[in-house]
Amino acid sequence: MNDRTRREGSAIPSGRLSRLFSLGGIAAGIAGNAAASGLRQVASGQRPQLGNMFLTPANALRLTEGLSHMRGAALKLGQMLSMDPGVLLPPDMASILASLQADARHMAPHQLNQVLAAEWGEGWRARFAHFEDVPFAAASIGQVHRARTSDGRDLAIKVQYPGVRDSIDSDIDNIATLVRVPGLVPPGMNLAPLLADAKRQLHDEADYEREARWLVRFGELLVNSEHFIVPTLDADFSTGRVLAMDFVESRPLDALVAEPQALRDQVAGRLIDLVFRELFAFCAMQTDPNLANYRFEPVSGRIVLLDFGAVRGFDAELSEAFRGLLNAGLDNEREMIRAAMLAIGYFGERTPLMQRELIIRMFQTAMVPMRQPTPFDFGSSDLLERLRTMGQTIGSDRDLMHVPPAETLFLHRKIGGIYLVAAKLRARVDLSAIAEPYRVPVAA
Repeated sequence: MNDRTRREGSAIPSGRLSRLFSLGGIAAGIAGNAAASGLRQVASGQRPQLGNMFLTPANALRLTEGLSHMRGAALKLGQMLSMDPGVLLPPDMASILASLQADARHMAPHQLNQVLAAEWGEGWRARFAHFEDVPFAAASIGQVHRARTSDGRDLAIKVQYPGVRDSIDSDIDNIATLVRVPGLVPPGMNLAPLLADAKRQLHDEADYEREARWLVRFGELLVNSEHFIVPTLDADFSTGRVLAMDFVESRPLDALVAEPQALRDQVAGRLIDLVFRELFAFCAMQTDPNLANYRFEPVSGRIVLLDFGAVRGFDAELSEAFRGLLNAGLDNEREMIRAAMLAIGYFGERTPLMQRELIIRMFQTAMVPMRQPTPFDFGSSDLLERLRTMGQTIGSDRDLMHVPPAETLFLHRKIGGIYLVAAKLRARVDLSAIAEPYRVPVAA
């Protein structure tokens, strides 16, 4: 993307046909690259390998460029796939897709005006003393503008991209077709439940009225918190496709990397504790751990929480099942771990014994830092790389049939994202002290 496109924005394909044609162009380019790769293999005296023809850096880059242009569900699904630990996608493909996490394109000015006129009515600018046309943040489903109302309120206003909401199902169906090319996913894997849940999740994220309710709910859950700030909803400017809230002066969280160790440790520890509170106390979790969703208010030392579109509710039964798994992991009781993981759905009765053992071993490895009596050093540990290697080993059997429940995948997405935040801060955190209060009480 050139600087002019980044500065001025670009038109987003908003109709179903235009989005289908955009995906068709991506698919055609990928097929052309695959054919050229096959010819090169033949010319060098090799027998063409169909999977290798598709799984190339050139195709991954073509995919990321196309999805970045489309935004919406297509981009969001690509971002989700980029966080795969090797079970679904080969590591090279996941690594290249990771560039989608940093996408910063925004819609062209005429589209912005059209969207806001449809939501607020013609002449909407008269309600503002100032409205910044260039967004200060842009993501897969919407972009965020700073504004000051005519009565002096400083607001952050999230505006949804046109066509996003109506194209979710077709985008995901078409992307699913792309990722089913030979060798990309295990041939026997049933992706239907996962894709259905991805559609539900993205419909939720595109429903700004729903996000507004979660924004208010988390504000209530964390009211008077000494550690967190949740912006206040501004109902006057919020609609189904526009979400307005008060603007909180703050710094990006990664700006803390040069701050004293104690502050970095404190921030990371509070975010990790929040994951436990969401799962075991709130029964509701914000499952998009993008670094941009957390900021820091220097005046109060509190963490600003943003973006509640990806909140998922947990029923009490599932929450308690995870608490049982936590208990088993902290005690390193292998049989209890196996029973808890089976009950949650990490594997099924028909899952091969070797794969079950690998999954259990992977969990036990992940729990080691929570059992150690000293702070865990996120900045120097290779734990994430070891877990990724284990995940790739599990996924290397391309006949893998079992897909865990979507709830576990979104939970792992949150845990993995917070791990990366703590690693970015080079934090040292006493994980045992944080986890211990969330144990299942032991009956007398």
